[in-house]
Amino acid sequence: MAGQARPAIFFMPQLPTSGVVDVDGRAVEMLLGGEGHPVVVLINGSGGPLAGWQPVFAGIAAQATTLAYNRPGIGRSAPPAEPQTAATMVATLQRLLAALALAPPYVFVGHSFGGLVANLFARLHPQQVAGVVLLEATAPEDLTALKAHENALQKSLAWLMNRVAPLPPHHETRHTGRTAAELAAAPPFPPVPLRVITGARPAMAWATRPELLQARAAHQRALAGLSPHGRQVPAGKSGHFPQFSEPDLVVATVLELLVHAAEPALGEVDDRRGLR
Repeated sequence: MAGQARPAIFFMPQLPTSGVVDVDGRAVEMLLGGEGHPVVVLINGSGGPLAGWQPVFAGIAAQATTLAYNRPGIGRSAPPAEPQTAATMVATLQRLLAALALAPPYVFVGHSFGGLVANLFARLHPQQVAGVVLLEATAPEDLTALKAHENALQKSLAWLMNRVAPLPPHHETRHTGRTAAELAAAPPFPPVPLRVITGARPAMAWATRPELLQARAAHQRALAGLSPHGRQVPAGKSGHFPQFSEPDLVVATVLELLVHAAEPALGEVDDRRGLR
C-alpha cells in the first residue's frame, strides 16, 4: 500500500548438500567447504544439527577450509554406541578429521555444549590447535554450579521434559558429571588465540535468578581468561544463538582469529602448526 514501508526481508545463504562418511564403521554426516589452512571446525551445541551453521558457513568457508558435522544420533549420523562424554566426542572428532584427511592445525568454533568439546580437544592436543572461538559456550563450571541456582519453574520444566521426551541413555547431557571430571583432570588450556562470544540477552532472563545470571557471566569471563591471548566479544543483540542474530559478528570474529592463529607467538618457534 502506498505510503507504508515494506517489511525488511532477510536472505540467508543456503548450505551446500551434506554428505555421509564412514568413520570406523559408523556413519557421520558432515559438510565440508572452502580451502586453505588452518582448518575451521564448527562444533554444534547439544542436539543441534549442522544446519544451525547456515548463516555463517559460507562467510567462513570463503576464507578457509570449513567443516561442520553432526555428532552421533543427530541427522544422518549413526546413534551413539557408548556414553557421549567430552573425551569420547573428542576422540570421534579426531577420527573424523583423519577420515577426511584434514591435517592440523585446526581452529575450533564451539557453540553451547560444543564448547566443551573444543575446550577439551585444545587441552589434550594443543599441538594440533591454532585457535578457539567459544560461541555462547558452556563452561565446565556451568555443568555443576548453575543447577544450584535453578528456580522452581526451571526445575519443573526439566522434570517435565524428561518425562515427556526422555533422552537416550548415551546422550551427552546424561553424562555431564563425567565430562566435568574429564575437563578438571585435563592439562591446562594452551596459550592459543581465543575468542569468547557472549550474548548480552540471556533467554528467559525475567524468570531466572540473578545469582544464576551472575554466575554464568562470571564463567564466560573465566573462559576468556583461559589463554593469555583470550578476549571476550560481546554480542549485544543476541541471546544464545549469535550465529543467527549476529552472523556478521561471528564470521568477523572467526576470520580475525584466523589471522592471529597464522602468526607464531613472539619468542616461540612455530613448530606446532606444521602447515603454513
